[in-house]
Amino acid sequence: MTNSIGEAIERAVTAAKMSQRALANATEISQPTLSRIISGERAAKLPEIMAIAWATGATVAELTGASRVSDRAQCVARATNDASMSHIREALLHFLELDAYLDDQAIPSPA
Repeated sequence: MTNSIGEAIERAVTAAKMSQRALANATEISQPTLSRIISGERAAKLPEIMAIAWATGATVAELTGASRVSDRAQCVARATNDASMSHIREALLHFLELDAYLDDQAIPSPA
């Protein structure tokens, strides 16, 4: 993993208006470990990247640039109860990226 992941994580933390300490609390990854990941001193493990993505609202693809699920995903939805379409899309992308990750790991989807 390159430092570009650290930079992407830092951008996601800023966009989420979180501190590293708040991210540490949300992800249960220690703040010193987060700092080393962001600075590029330590590679992030995929479960850590997924936890950071969930906590910040970023997608795994945004953090790693490894997947282009978001580029391939097209959806049609109707927002109700004041839900925003962008929030619906981001939630959908989290599930699609998790599904793609499970496929990559040869873990079958439940029937």
